[in-house]
Amino acid sequence: MKAFVTGGAGFIGSHLTDSLIEMGADVHVIDNLSSGEQGFLNPSATLHQIDITDPTIIELIADHKPDYIFHLAAQADVKQSTAFPSEDLKTNLTGTVNLLEGCRKSPVKKFVFASTSAVYGNNPSKKLTEQSPVKPISFYGSSKAAAEMYIKLYSEFFSIPYSILRYGNVYGPRQTAKGEGGVIAVFLEKLMKNERLKVNGDGRQTRDFIYVQDIVDANIAASLHKGNDTFHISTGATTSILELIDLLKELHPSPIEYDHSEDRIGDIKHSCLTNTKAKKILKWKPAHSIMEGLSKTYTSR
Repeated sequence: MKAFVTGGAGFIGSHLTDSLIEMGADVHVIDNLSSGEQGFLNPSATLHQIDITDPTIIELIADHKPDYIFHLAAQADVKQSTAFPSEDLKTNLTGTVNLLEGCRKSPVKKFVFASTSAVYGNNPSKKLTEQSPVKPISFYGSSKAAAEMYIKLYSEFFSIPYSILRYGNVYGPRQTAKGEGGVIAVFLEKLMKNERLKVNGDGRQTRDFIYVQDIVDANIAASLHKGNDTFHISTGATTSILELIDLLKELHPSPIEYDHSEDRIGDIKHSCLTNTKAKKILKWKPAHSIMEGLSKTYTSR
């Protein structure tokens, strides 16, 4: 089995690369190392240091003929997408199309795409399903939604099999507090420096936090699924930012202090994804509670 992992030197991609190699796969990593870390890269993986927006990626896929492509490389920072929407679009859409063009030349068994709950925007539903309306409120969410549509059209026109995975808020070891780093990584970096935390808005906004190894297991399960489909990869449970701080207080030996700031432009107020479909069809479910995942992430710092 030969697998390509885009963003394989990054947070989620490096964990996926490790698991694939443990399974005996021949793993090739595509990463420009702009946000990925050389130190995260599994030494058994073959690195192709190239940007996914480079059209030579098409011939790279055609030459190596991977069985599977796991597409995780992305511009995932909402703030950055607001400041530079054209760059966000180029990475998240043009990069995806380049990979799909490669699949036209060298058919794959499955194209697995890392999408996001940001495609839904501020939906008032307490728990979203895969059929909930897609109404992004950020350029990042919009570019991911557009990439999903291109994947479906490429499948329809050129018979490229796919699985689209819409993640909850992923956290875990190796996540940096810069760029695409989520609130847990940001908070942990602050705690390690004995700094006060900054809470956007009132802190009552909720997220569906999911541990990185659960995301990895879902990617592998989705690659083996025979049909073309979209799945939520989530816990189906919510945690507010203030509740998250209370959980961190159980792990951190010193008092935790924080200040409130204004809400961020493009941020979603509440997000929770039902994972019933993934449980039923992929035979996958998250193995880590929020406290278990936080504890592993905290001790890895």
